[in-house]
Amino acid sequence: MPRIFRTRFIPSETLDLSKDVLHYRDQNYLITEWLPINPREDIAFGISCVFLQHGWKISAILDREKKLKYWYCDIMEIVYNENTDTYHLYDLLTDVRILPDGTVEVIDLDELAMAYEQGLITSQQLSMSLRQADSLLRRVYGREFPGKVHEIIREFTNLECHI
Repeated sequence: MPRIFRTRFIPSETLDLSKDVLHYRDQNYLITEWLPINPREDIAFGISCVFLQHGWKISAILDREKKLKYWYCDIMEIVYNENTDTYHLYDLLTDVRILPDGTVEVIDLDELAMAYEQGLITSQQLSMSLRQADSLLRRVYGREFPGKVHEIIREFTNLECHI
């Protein structure tokens, strides 16, 4: 069973996500189901699909009735250690939220700038975050996502995100 860690730069923290339910993994995807780290009234659980080749973690955020509240997309630097079967997901701060009505919100760019200015991320990580966000947004605006993500989750896990 692999270990999965998520590191955030703002706030500075590393969390062990290995207790999340791993439904599927191959060289392209990690698909997990999880509960919020801090219990919340508005979010019951989530299903995440990490696109290992693209540096995206796209999560269906669900309520208690398993109804989709929104999609949340994290831009990540992903480092895999084959010897220890460990994934390190470094949150590169740029996030995209997609509401059920199709509204797209790009958020936390101020945190990206702050992290770079404070030396928390490198210029390579800054560029990576912007390029990966651009690649993701092209798919979102082209209407490929989030529908394709839902199909991938369903294909490999039979889990449903009731939209």
